[in-house]
Amino acid sequence: MSLVARTMPYNPFQKKSLDETLKTAGRDAEEREAERKAEHLKLPYLDLRLRPIQTDALKIITQERSRLAKMAGVETKGHNLLLVTYDTEDQNTKTLLEELQKTYTIKLFIVSLSSLEKAWDFYKLIPPPAEDITGSVGIEAKQLAEYLEQLKSIAGLKKAIEEFKDPLVSKILEVILAGALATDASDVHLEPEEHEVKFRLRIDGDLHDISFFPHHIYVSILSRIKLLSELKINVRNVAQDGRFTIRAGEQEIEIRVSVVPSAYGETVVMRILNPKLLGIQLEDLGIREDDLAIVQEEIKKPNGMVLNTGPTGSGKTTTLYSFLKRVYNPTIKIITIEDPIEYHIEGLSQTQVEPERGYTFASGLKAALRQDPDVILVGEIRDFETAETAMNASLTGHLVFSTLHTNEASGAIPRLIDMNVKPAIIGPALTLVIAQRLVRKLCVKCKQSYTPSPEELERIKKILATLPPRTKKPDTTNITLYKTTGCDSCTKGFKGRLGVYEFLRITKEMEEFMQTSPTVTQIKKMALKDGMTTMGHDGLIKIISGITTFEEVESIVGKIEATYE
Repeated sequence: MSLVARTMPYNPFQKKSLDETLKTAGRDAEEREAERKAEHLKLPYLDLRLRPIQTDALKIITQERSRLAKMAGVETKGHNLLLVTYDTEDQNTKTLLEELQKTYTIKLFIVSLSSLEKAWDFYKLIPPPAEDITGSVGIEAKQLAEYLEQLKSIAGLKKAIEEFKDPLVSKILEVILAGALATDASDVHLEPEEHEVKFRLRIDGDLHDISFFPHHIYVSILSRIKLLSELKINVRNVAQDGRFTIRAGEQEIEIRVSVVPSAYGETVVMRILNPKLLGIQLEDLGIREDDLAIVQEEIKKPNGMVLNTGPTGSGKTTTLYSFLKRVYNPTIKIITIEDPIEYHIEGLSQTQVEPERGYTFASGLKAALRQDPDVILVGEIRDFETAETAMNASLTGHLVFSTLHTNEASGAIPRLIDMNVKPAIIGPALTLVIAQRLVRKLCVKCKQSYTPSPEELERIKKILATLPPRTKKPDTTNITLYKTTGCDSCTKGFKGRLGVYEFLRITKEMEEFMQTSPTVTQIKKMALKDGMTTMGHDGLIKIISGITTFEEVESIVGKIEATYE
């Protein structure tokens, strides 16, 4: 037979068969390598090509966690669990194994990576439960009600954490978040230390130690938080920011996440943006009637600029949102430029700055002005460009709200001048400057009254004598003060917070005075002469009204003085 006669025509099926043959040979070599690894580790070997996989066993570990740890459940019966892994030395593998050993009797096998891929393919057959969807944690309404009852105090939360037995990381995180909601915490702190990880909650402005977690448990909690927040799990040496949502019954609560590397691991802070704060009305903020009248008058104006000053966490955003809700009506357009958007308010056009894409407060404000707005909220004035643009917006018929970091209302004007904004622009543009702090309110269930000493009475009357005429003075004929005791329904005798305020109106006299570039002290003297009630005076009125204590107010605003030199 000739050579030509022996040549076969091209057959695509023959090529496919050859590919399959090569693939099978490669897989066989991979399995032999896995078998050698198992022999070296003195562990049994398993080839999942020859073994069925139980989805009930697979469900014990979430798909994300299974891939992270290179481990999967294959078979379960009672408390017995057959596990397969590719790499026993990986820290994620060790951590997951330690967790599962607390609940199950484990039989561990070594498999190839291809075998694990086959196991992971079976996750497609399992519908994901709501709490395992990236970006969202679901808490059933009934379960949430039980949590809120059980975890409503710090003591209750501590006990629940200590007694918690469920090995599922999602459940541990659920208890942490439910406890934060039940205690009205604003932030959750997870702080790695040398031997364990501290869990703390910020409640009414103060941090409270709740519990400690072993590091191997925290690794799992951290991975879960990162997955929910769409952060990179394998990146541990740079800061990352993200967010996710808690679906608590019919309510959705945004959680803002910050992960920062530290000496003993990554520190996590979760800010809870509870939408119930949006239900706070202007009258609920703690603004006295005479100051509330000033606010009502200024925000009714079609143009002007209202600045709210104070440190981070002093309630500025909540106050400005309550202003926006008060001025909103369907006939006007309100645009916000925020960093980030903390609460979503119906009827507003809210935008978020993205400096990496060139969308800053300044550029965002300029863009907003081309959208024909009536009212604008600028999250913060940080530089000359933003300040000047906001001032000019106020002068051209817009009502502008913004914040500025100064210690008191009188410091806002020198701060703007330091930014090189001309006093000739500040005076006509600015209409009202607010300074505020948050003080804790006494628990109404356990606060204890007492009669002030003669020295305290003399001091109170001396301070009240310096109140401006427009401020409604409290009755001093029978003053009763209160102190903390503490009970199951509060935190160290306090429950909730409200604002102490000062409102500096820009009068014609103040506008003219700005042209001289006055100091903070000079502005304060003129503001007091014009009738400004300071935060200290406002705090004293709340003390006499039985809302808070001297110690609390003075720890926040400093010593309450009778006069200002």
